[in-house]
Amino acid sequence: MRIILVRHGEPNYELDCLTSSGWRQAEAAAERLAGEGIEAIYSSPMGRARETAEATALRLGFTHIETLPFMHELYWGSRDGSEMFARGNPWDIVNKMVSEGADFAKPYPLFDANRVMEEAEERAAGVDAWLETLGYRRKGLYYTCCREDDTEHTVALFAHGGSLSAVVAHLFNLPFPQVCAILHMPFTGICIVKLDSHPGAALNPEIELANDGRHIEGITVRTGA
Repeated sequence: MRIILVRHGEPNYELDCLTSSGWRQAEAAAERLAGEGIEAIYSSPMGRARETAEATALRLGFTHIETLPFMHELYWGSRDGSEMFARGNPWDIVNKMVSEGADFAKPYPLFDANRVMEEAEERAAGVDAWLETLGYRRKGLYYTCCREDDTEHTVALFAHGGSLSAVVAHLFNLPFPQVCAILHMPFTGICIVKLDSHPGAALNPEIELANDGRHIEGITVRTGA
């Protein structure tokens, strides 16, 4: 199975929708994805991701997009309401960790006290439940293919930089802060994860493609969106 992960287009965060540039990005992504053999489209419930998914659904002639409520964007900040560096923004925190030479594999106070870690764990639990409906059951650190045949299927999931980073971290057993540091998905950036389709196979997911944003080259991004 191939799972195509797509970040939403340039948004108006206040209105939770795409900007005009974001719609052009979404349409470019839809054209890019047209040849991938997508059989089902899933989306975060948030408007900016849903609208990005709609562009691909329209291009492919899909009439249904299935919402995955657990894939909404991550919330971050202090667990107890106390003041926190960069208000708990995980990407600002990882930059601080790098400047300090911190080890991503070890506990770090600004993440230990940050609700974003609980949010990441919720995405991990959600994606495991979703994958089980697709025929993959997690056992410990890895997955087992529980499908009845080895037909390869392709699905697309449209969501957010944070929630997708949490999913990637869980799939590959990486620390969430480390994935925040290395996976900077551009608007409508595409990652493709592949899972072995042979029934009974124990597997570790593979990365087929990461951070592909070539389809939006030349599309102007409006500042302040």
